[in-house]
Amino acid sequence: MIFRLFLSLALGLAAVQPLLAQAEADPAITEADKADVVRTLAEKLRANYVFPDIAERAADELIRRSKDGAWAQFETAKAFADALRSDLRELGNDRHLQVRYDPSFVEMSPGDSGGPSEEETAQMRREMASNAYGIQRVARLPGNIGYIDVRFFGPTEFVAPAYESAMRLLQGSDAIIVDLRSNGGGDPDSVAQLASHFFAQGDERHLNSIYSRIEDTTRDFWTVRSVESRFTGPVYVVTSDYTFSGGEEFAYDLQAQERATLVGETTGGGANPGAPLSLGHGFYAFIPTGRAINPITKTNWEHVGVVPEHSIEAERALQSAYAMALRKLSTSHDDSDRREKLESFAQPNSDAMQMVPDWKHPRE
Repeated sequence: MIFRLFLSLALGLAAVQPLLAQAEADPAITEADKADVVRTLAEKLRANYVFPDIAERAADELIRRSKDGAWAQFETAKAFADALRSDLRELGNDRHLQVRYDPSFVEMSPGDSGGPSEEETAQMRREMASNAYGIQRVARLPGNIGYIDVRFFGPTEFVAPAYESAMRLLQGSDAIIVDLRSNGGGDPDSVAQLASHFFAQGDERHLNSIYSRIEDTTRDFWTVRSVESRFTGPVYVVTSDYTFSGGEEFAYDLQAQERATLVGETTGGGANPGAPLSLGHGFYAFIPTGRAINPITKTNWEHVGVVPEHSIEAERALQSAYAMALRKLSTSHDDSDRREKLESFAQPNSDAMQMVPDWKHPRE
């Protein structure tokens, strides 16, 4: 499957769901096939899930429910997948846990380290380009406030040049707002890539670590030295309850480093990266195999989400962050005319405030 490498690297599936072509067919499924899928899921949970004790309890309960006919009323593949996913998430208390029906899925084997084929790379590049490399919008708001709306963190080799281009456009801003309200996650390397633009050259920071149960190793993620465009002014990050996984990591990392002010809603609470694994019969599961460990807090945002310093409903979060940025700049400005203009921009009904982009919740 073309996206298997992206999926295995990603902090979560939410970022790439819009890119995945799910099969239209929803065939009937037999009780024997259901039981086989559940048995395989239980085995792969026990072998791979980052928390072995939770995996054991969840696997035992899934087998029990299967024997009791818990999913007998779900007669098609997709209906069964939806029901199984719901129960799995409840038992594991982990929103990264997924079960999907997609006959086109091919599991990446442990020995498949040669990288994607030329055809796969070209297809991924086309997909990233058609989705603007995850960057929905770049703008300069009145008062010289930069704005960037990032929807997902794609593979770094594709998105890093786009981040550089976007940040070059915003480099002369007096403040920058990063909008993550519609961000579902993605590649942790790309999270670090974008975050690096908000630290001075030479200011090297340990942003995050990820422990892998499968390899029993911990990988550290640092700011990237090769990043050219740097912004050291005020940064505001806006979030929603939809913000998830890699989107949460970006917000959490900058918050922990005291590099950004967060405005909006508490995020979804998914901090466990993993990989998609085949369950047979056209089904696959996304099973978290690791956990994030922040070097400063020594923990992560799993279950609790990232809590903004300024809590406000997502629909008004951008306007609020914009007003904060304007007021901060106005109080530090020596030019009285400029200060008054910035203060006027910050008023709720000003022409400048009307230019702030609208936002619609992705689930609507």
